[in-house]
Amino acid sequence: METSLNTQAGLQQYPGRQSRPSFSRIMVPNNSRSEDVNNYFGPVTQEAEPEPMGCIEFIATAASILLFIITFPISLCLSFKVVQEYERAVIFRLGRLRKGGARGPGIFFILPCIDTYCKVDLRTVSFDVPPQEVLSKDSVTVCVDAVIYYRVREPLAAVVNVNNYSHSTRLLAATTLRNVLGTRNLAEILSEREAISHTMQTALDEATDPWGVKVERVEMKDVRLPLQLQRAMAAEAEAAREARAKVIAAEGEMKASRALKEASDVIAESPAALQLRYLQTLNTISAEKNSTIIFPLPLDIVTPFLGSLTKK
Repeated sequence: METSLNTQAGLQQYPGRQSRPSFSRIMVPNNSRSEDVNNYFGPVTQEAEPEPMGCIEFIATAASILLFIITFPISLCLSFKVVQEYERAVIFRLGRLRKGGARGPGIFFILPCIDTYCKVDLRTVSFDVPPQEVLSKDSVTVCVDAVIYYRVREPLAAVVNVNNYSHSTRLLAATTLRNVLGTRNLAEILSEREAISHTMQTALDEATDPWGVKVERVEMKDVRLPLQLQRAMAAEAEAAREARAKVIAAEGEMKASRALKEASDVIAESPAALQLRYLQTLNTISAEKNSTIIFPLPLDIVTPFLGSLTKK
């Protein structure tokens, strides 16, 4: 079952016009939500049948055609226009949007004096967001700048629905940057740049969709911190590294002491091992070409003398 709705398409498309509006009939599914009805009004305003021309409009159009014929072939230079592959032309006749949508690429025809047109570039445009002083969630002031990539997806909406889509997108990007960063801590701003960029892109894309603009990419270029905060963070990092170095040195000494204990236990099991260690030490000292030579005295020779001195 379907329900029909009558909308004043002419007044919605041209609010400044006081002439009799034309009505178009659209069919809305009965199982759709009531709030979705508003979504049908946008396409209807663009596809509504134009109302018949008035007397003045008919006379102006006839005079323009007559002027074109009289000044032929000179008028060809003013009537035929060319747009590039990456451009589209939106044509207005006596203030009304002409049927057929945007023209291009290639050549198109306009009537002199009554037709005006504006070109829309469909290529991807990039611009730098000026550095913004942002107060983070933890009350830290940072200076952040970003770069935005966008393109025009619907030329008609970019011309009819907004005065200057490029300037409006730039202002909205700067405002969105401040709003998004104001909800993040300093640590999140420094470490979660990709998540912040994705959040900004989603917000900008939703806001610029009625303007026919598609935000393709958002990137944060630089985050500049105050000088005092930089010094504090550097001191904190240096202290953390020194503490880590002390812990590593203490762990090394502990492992070395355990190794020495195990070595002493092995030497205690065999007295000859200590003599071999003495000889290795003597070999190491002699390799340095010193004039002093140390000859270790075996403990087995000294032990009887120590025993006799103890008895006396």
